[in-house]
Amino acid sequence: MGVRLYDTKAREVVDLAPRVPGRVGIYVCGPTVQSSPHVGHLRSALVYDLWRRWLAHRGYEVTLVRNVTDIDDKILVAAEAAGDPERWWALAYRVELEFSRAYAAIGILPPTYEPRATASIGEMLSLTATLIERGHAYPAADGSGDVYFDTGSWAPYGELTGQRREDMQDAEDADPRGKRDPRDFALWKGRKPSEPASASWPSPWGAGRPGWHLECSAMSRRYLGGAFDIHGGGLDLRFPHHENELAQSRAAGDGFARHWLHNGLVTVDGQKMSKSLGNSVFAHDVLAQAEPAVVRYLLAAAHYRSTIDLHDGSLAEAAAAVERIESFLLRSGRALAVAAPAAPAALEVPEVFAAAMDDDLGVPQALAVLHETVRAGNAALDAGDLAAAARSRAEVAAMTGVLGLDLGGARTDDAATAALGVLVEGMLERRAAARAQQDYRTADEVRAALAAAGIAIEDGPDATHWSLS
Repeated sequence: MGVRLYDTKAREVVDLAPRVPGRVGIYVCGPTVQSSPHVGHLRSALVYDLWRRWLAHRGYEVTLVRNVTDIDDKILVAAEAAGDPERWWALAYRVELEFSRAYAAIGILPPTYEPRATASIGEMLSLTATLIERGHAYPAADGSGDVYFDTGSWAPYGELTGQRREDMQDAEDADPRGKRDPRDFALWKGRKPSEPASASWPSPWGAGRPGWHLECSAMSRRYLGGAFDIHGGGLDLRFPHHENELAQSRAAGDGFARHWLHNGLVTVDGQKMSKSLGNSVFAHDVLAQAEPAVVRYLLAAAHYRSTIDLHDGSLAEAAAAVERIESFLLRSGRALAVAAPAAPAALEVPEVFAAAMDDDLGVPQALAVLHETVRAGNAALDAGDLAAAARSRAEVAAMTGVLGLDLGGARTDDAATAALGVLVEGMLERRAAARAQQDYRTADEVRAALAAAGIAIEDGPDATHWSLS
């Protein structure tokens, strides 16, 4: 069996069938950069980072395109609220950098291409003109400069989400001033007098800017061609965004995406994050509370299509899991440095791990294999079986590498840890001196004091080692 994925459009798990053997082109809807990233943004980007890493591990040449929506109603509103509407582009760029830093912090690889919407205006105008020529779009008759997609002209409209057009809600993405039908959506938005002139571009229909849905169709076509393998994004984008992308691209004559992937959302104590509830968990806040590897583990541990619910103990649970893996890597590294047997070279991930990842990116099942390997490795160390411990260590390193988890020694360069080390080593010297004098009461008191501070010690044949428990 090869890689299988749940195709949202097909509504079933199917075999990955790339258009070009050995190559996979992925387009992912990136952020609209009007405000700071929250954990939902991190989760979505991480999902496609994991897909990319696994497909590359399976030998595919992966091209990942993740766009930046840097012109949009929300950006203009945010800039106006900040008191400088003429500099909407500055706000967009500042927020874009926030996203880039947050992505990098948890090990999300940069995409192959990261186009900004404002750099593809020409392609958007061309696509709009094609749709008008084909009878699937129309300029508003009121002279506003608006251009709308005629949803009634495209019979398959609704195929992605399985809806009938007559049951759909009205499109609220633009002023309905020139629409023939309330369900028609904007391809081009004529400039309004209240909007800054810098947020508009000339077009055959008048100065204006692109509609959100048009942007992604144009950018995917520019960087991946009219037909590509996978389109991804958050579950909340299925309708209307992805439904409209599919309709306008297919109506323009493009094959568009062969497969559709959608990741689940992130809730907080069972509630959707929203400004009105004031419960948004921002990336900078969660990264201030936990190490990047812990945040990555937390957001990767659930299946990518499921909802992640954050609660008070979420980070602690993820930290404990990461600590178990990291402790084994540190412990086995010490043991094997003393008497390392010949370790197998370039060990592949375990077959059961690979089977889980091949099955619609089954990260929860893959993590279960990882933790079982850690358990087996610790048992091997306890039994003095260094050959088995080396095999487990190599497998753990291979699995964490594929998952992008940067573990093992991550804390050793931290200044606070270095200072703590000086204090702990001093107490261990005191304990060693007490044991040499057979003063076991004092030695036990030192061990107990360290344990009370959350520090575990392990006596080896040549030295005593400590770690944060």
